[in-house]
Amino acid sequence: MPGARATGLRSNRIRRSFGLRAFTAFNYTFLALFAFITFYPFWYILIASFNMGRDFARGGVYLFPRAFTLDNYKKAFENKQIVDAFLISVGRTGIGVALGLFFTSLMSYGLHIRTLPGRTGFVLYFFITTIVSGGMVPYFLLLRALGLTKSFWIFVWPSIFSFYNMILVRTYFDGIPPELRESARIDGAGEWRTLIQIYLPTSLPVLATVALFVGVGHWNDWFTGAYYVTNQKLMPAATLLQKILMEASSQQSIKPGQESAIYAQAVTTTPQSLQMAFVMILTMPIVAVYPFLQKYYVKGVMVGSVKG
Repeated sequence: MPGARATGLRSNRIRRSFGLRAFTAFNYTFLALFAFITFYPFWYILIASFNMGRDFARGGVYLFPRAFTLDNYKKAFENKQIVDAFLISVGRTGIGVALGLFFTSLMSYGLHIRTLPGRTGFVLYFFITTIVSGGMVPYFLLLRALGLTKSFWIFVWPSIFSFYNMILVRTYFDGIPPELRESARIDGAGEWRTLIQIYLPTSLPVLATVALFVGVGHWNDWFTGAYYVTNQKLMPAATLLQKILMEASSQQSIKPGQESAIYAQAVTTTPQSLQMAFVMILTMPIVAVYPFLQKYYVKGVMVGSVKG
């Protein structure tokens, strides 16, 4: 009997071990396939941007550039409209992130203090603005009345505050021990000093997360430049990319010699290869920044949305 029991236990362990290995193999295979499906479109655009346009149009380029060239990027940066749009996007993203973090931190700190008069009313007011909107036409009329439709600041001021980001930061502040604020007040620190020297240094994860949210939002925003900006010189990169893609879809109906000015310099390149290059130019800054913020991202979202 003891031998039979031992044999049965060994058999169960073998079955469990085989099942675990099978599950692990399936799991890794599925995740690898999912990662490939997710990554390959980005890789395809990358190799297309480094391939000669006319050669790429022949097809058959799947994994590596067949005729490597940098002409697509040279032509893209030779176009002043693309360079100006890229600089506008860089400027609005940098300024928008800085001001967004500043005002979000101020609002979050103020609403974090439970003795603030009218605290609940402020929160309710900001919440109502997230579910009730006046619509596009009144919003455009307001921007025009404020003189923003012809100003660079149209990209910054309207999006300087987000209720969702404020909730994340305020919830994170609520998780900071109140004894720190009390000790700072005993030492004579005011509210500004308490915020700058105690709350902000201990809130880097959630601040990095909010910075990523705000930065990606500014960088990818094409709607404002397409519908609210009346000065074409203020067109950001995302709006220009949307314009390029729309023009490319109508290239078949355009006679030779009447191509868009965006592609006027394309000699060895094609409109499609320039599109690929510009997509990479637009995407790479965010892709390059994300690895530096990744370690804060998950922690900031989870802690900022669960604590309190």
